[in-house]
Amino acid sequence: MSIRNLDALFSPSTIALIGASNRPGSVGAVLARNLLNGGFAGPILTVNPRERAIRSTLNYHTVSELPLAPDLAIIATPPDSVPGLIRELGARGCRAAVVITAGFGEGKRADGQALKQAILDAAKPFLMRIVGPNCLGVLAPHRGINASFAHLTPQKGEVAFVTQSGAVATAILDWAAARGIGFSHVVSLGAMSDVDFGDMLDYLALDPNTHAILLYVEAIREARKFLSAARMAARNKPVVVVKAGHSEAGAKAALSHTGALAGADAVYDAAFRRAGMLRVKTLDELFQAAGTLATGIRVKGDRLTILTNGGGIGVLAVDALASLNGHLAELSEATLARLDALLPPAWSHANPVDILGDAPGLRYAEALEALLSGKEADAILVMNCPTAVADSLEAAQAVVDTLGERRPALLTCWLGEGAPAEARRLFAARAIPTYETPEQAIQAFGHLFSYRRNQQALMETPPPLLNNDYIDKLSANAVIDRVLEDGRTVLTEPEAVAVLSAYGIPTVSAMTVRTPEEASAAAKQLGFPVVLKILSRDISHKSDSGGVQLNLASPGAVKQAAEDMLVTIYQHAPGARLDGFSVQPMIRRPGAHELILGIAEDSLFGPIILFGQGGTAVELIGDRVIGLPPLNPLLAQEMIQSTRISRLLRGYRHRPAADMEAIKLSLIKLSQLVIELERVVELDINPLLADAAGVLALDARIVVRADPTQRPLLAIRPYPQHLEQTVETRNGQRYVLRPIRPEDEKALVEMLRHSSPDDIRLRFFAAIREFDHAFAARLTQIDYDREMAFIAMPLGTQDIVGVVRLSADPNKEKAEFAIMVRSDIKGSGLGYRLMQQMIDYARDIGLQQLFADVLRENHAMRDMAKAFGFEVQPISGDVDTVTMVLKL
Repeated sequence: MSIRNLDALFSPSTIALIGASNRPGSVGAVLARNLLNGGFAGPILTVNPRERAIRSTLNYHTVSELPLAPDLAIIATPPDSVPGLIRELGARGCRAAVVITAGFGEGKRADGQALKQAILDAAKPFLMRIVGPNCLGVLAPHRGINASFAHLTPQKGEVAFVTQSGAVATAILDWAAARGIGFSHVVSLGAMSDVDFGDMLDYLALDPNTHAILLYVEAIREARKFLSAARMAARNKPVVVVKAGHSEAGAKAALSHTGALAGADAVYDAAFRRAGMLRVKTLDELFQAAGTLATGIRVKGDRLTILTNGGGIGVLAVDALASLNGHLAELSEATLARLDALLPPAWSHANPVDILGDAPGLRYAEALEALLSGKEADAILVMNCPTAVADSLEAAQAVVDTLGERRPALLTCWLGEGAPAEARRLFAARAIPTYETPEQAIQAFGHLFSYRRNQQALMETPPPLLNNDYIDKLSANAVIDRVLEDGRTVLTEPEAVAVLSAYGIPTVSAMTVRTPEEASAAAKQLGFPVVLKILSRDISHKSDSGGVQLNLASPGAVKQAAEDMLVTIYQHAPGARLDGFSVQPMIRRPGAHELILGIAEDSLFGPIILFGQGGTAVELIGDRVIGLPPLNPLLAQEMIQSTRISRLLRGYRHRPAADMEAIKLSLIKLSQLVIELERVVELDINPLLADAAGVLALDARIVVRADPTQRPLLAIRPYPQHLEQTVETRNGQRYVLRPIRPEDEKALVEMLRHSSPDDIRLRFFAAIREFDHAFAARLTQIDYDREMAFIAMPLGTQDIVGVVRLSADPNKEKAEFAIMVRSDIKGSGLGYRLMQQMIDYARDIGLQQLFADVLRENHAMRDMAKAFGFEVQPISGDVDTVTMVLKL
C-alpha cells in the first residue's frame, strides 16, 4: 500500500511524452494533442527519434537529451523498449510513468509477463510509480493534464473515476460531456502492474478536489490492501463501485455446500458492503448514484413521501419503491389535517400526496411546506407531469423558493422531454437532484438509504463480545492433529461435532459404534426414536448415498437399517472405507427452521462465512449471504437480515420467533473458529435447527489441511489478541494493556469526560465538551492493518485510564502518534509505559519514523518525548505547535 510519488502523476512540474508522433490518427499523435492542448502550466517535453518537432513543439531524440528531468513520463513505445526507458527515466529523477503500450501478457504474447516484471524491476531502485501498462492514461482536469488518448478533455469537477478498462473510460467521458459532468481525476489502471485501486483510493481519499469516487472494477489484486484503503476512503466521501462479471464460477471447493454456494460475485458483494461502499449494477447507475450523493443530501432511513400532480406516476414510484424494500412514510394526523386545509377536496388524502393535475406553483409550495414541517419522512420525492392547465416551470420555481436555504433530503422528477427542460436546469443550478422518470428517482432514493445503511454499518458501535472462555482451542486442534496423522483431510461427523463443541456451538450427543449389533445396543441406551448415520472418511454427503436413516423406533429397526445401509453404501460407493455408525437421539423440534452456516475459502478474499436457509435442497433454494470475518454482533445481524428466511425467523402467525441471539452467537463463534483454526479449509453445519428454544447443529462436515501457511490471508485483519499483556508501572500499579476495540467507545468517552478541559485541549488542539458517537467511533473503530491504539485499564476493572495510538501513512514508513493519560493518573509512570509500548510496536512492524505535532505549551509531552530520543524541531515565528520526530 503506497501513495509514494503519486503526486507526480497528478501534480507534476514537468511532463515528458516518450513516443510522441505527428502521424495522424496514431496513439502518439493523440497523446501529444491532448497533452499540449490540455492547459498544463508546466513544460511538456516530447521524445521521438525521427522528428524535429511535434505539433510545433521542439522535439528531443532521446531521453538523455531532455533539458529537464520530468516528474511524469507518458510512454507509448514498443513493449521491448519500455523497461530500458523506465530505467533511464528513473536515473534522470522521474518519479512516475504511465505506460500506454500493450503487449505485456495480453493476448498470445508469451513473454509479456516477463516484460511487465522487467518494468517493475527497472522502476524499483528509483521508487518510481507505474500506471499500466495497456491503459488509456490519466487525466487531472484541475491541473490541465490530459495524459491519455481519449477523444476529448473533460471539464473540471468533483468526481474521480478509476477504471481498469480504457474503453469504459472513453465511454464515460463521452456520457459525462453530454450532461455537463466534470471530473477531478480519471485514471485508467490497465494491467495494474504497480498502481492499483488501493493506491488510488488512498490518494483520492485525501484529495480536496474529489468529493466522490467512482470505481469500475473487473478484478481486485490484493484484497486486504483494497479493503483497508476502501474503508478509509468510504469514511470520508462516497465511494460507488460497479463490478463487471456476476459469475458464480469463483469458488472451486465443491466438497462442501458452502464451497459450492460461495460464488465470486457474492464474495465481492460482501467485500464492498463491508468496506462501506455503494455497489451498483450499471455504468449509468454508477453516475446517477454519484450525482445524487455528490449533492450532499443524506437520509436517515428508507421512509419516502411522494408529492405528485399525477396519480399514475405516483403508483409507478410506489411500485419501484417496493422493489427496493423501501417504505412509504405514514403521514401523521396533524400533517393530513394541514393538507386537508390547503388542498382541493379531491386530493388523495394519503401518501402519495396527489395534488391533482391542475396544481399551480402555489399548491406545490403549500403542500411541500406542510410535508417538510411534518417530518414523518426520511426523504421527499416531488414529481410533475406536464399538463395543458399548469406550468411545469412555475411548479419547479415554487419548489426552489419553498426550500430557500434549507437542504432537506428532497428529490425531484419532472417527466417529459421538452416541457421540463428549463425546470431541470433550474434544479441543477440549485444542486437539487432531478431525474427523468419515477424509476430513476426511486433508484436514487435507494442509493441514498443504501449508502446510509453501509455507513451505519461502518461506524456503528457493536455491543461487547462475550468472553471466549467457552472456547477449547487445544481440544479442537487435537482432533485435527489426529485426523491429519491418519492421512485424512475430511473429518468424520463425530470429529466435526467435537470441533464445533470446542467452540461452544450446541450439538447433538451421539454414540459411535462399529457393527449393526452395537448400533442396536447404543439405541437402547439413548432411548427411542434415534437417527442412524454411516461413518466413512470417504463419503462427503451421507444422505446422498443412503447413509442416513431417521426416526428408528426399536432395536430391531436400528439393526435392520444398519445392515441395509451397508448394502446400499456398497452399491453407491464400493470403494468407500466404512468406519461404523453414529447413533443419535431423534431430535423433535416441530416448527424449527433449518439453517446452514459454513466456512469456505475464496482465492482472493481468503476465508469467508456463509449463512442461509439450509436443508437437503440448499443449493436449489439459494437463499444465502456471504460475510467476511471477523464478525461482531452487528455484522452477524446484518448477515441474517440479508436473507429471505430472516422474515420467517422473526415469527409469523402462531409460529414464535426463533432465538436470534443464539443464531448471531453461532455466527460469531464460527468467525472465531475460522480466525484461530488456520488448518480448517471448509466447514458446513447443515442443518442448524433454530427455534425459540435456541439452536442445535444436527450435522457437520469439516475439511482441513496440514500446512496452515497455505491459507490465504483474511481480507480484514482481525483483532490482534496476541498483543494483550499485563504491565506494571514504576509506582507498582498493574494494568491490562491491549489494543482498542470498537465496543470500548463508552469507556473511552468516560475517560475523556473525567479528564480536565486543559488536558483535552492539549490532546485534541481544541476545547471539546461533547464527545458524540462519530467522534468516538473514529477513535475506537480502527483498521489494525494501518492503525493501532493501546488502552490501559487498571487490573480487574473495565475503566480506560490511558491511550496511545499511531496511524501509519499508506507507505507504512512513517506514523503519527498521540498519547493521553486520564488527568488523575498523570505522574504515575503510565504515560512512559504507553510510550514504550507504542515505540516497540512501531519497530516490530517495520516503521522507520514516528512523529507528532504538539502544542508548544505542552512541556510535559515534550520532556517525555525527549527522554525517549525524540528530536524537537526548532520553534520559529508565531507557530503554536512543534513537531517531535523519532527515527527508528
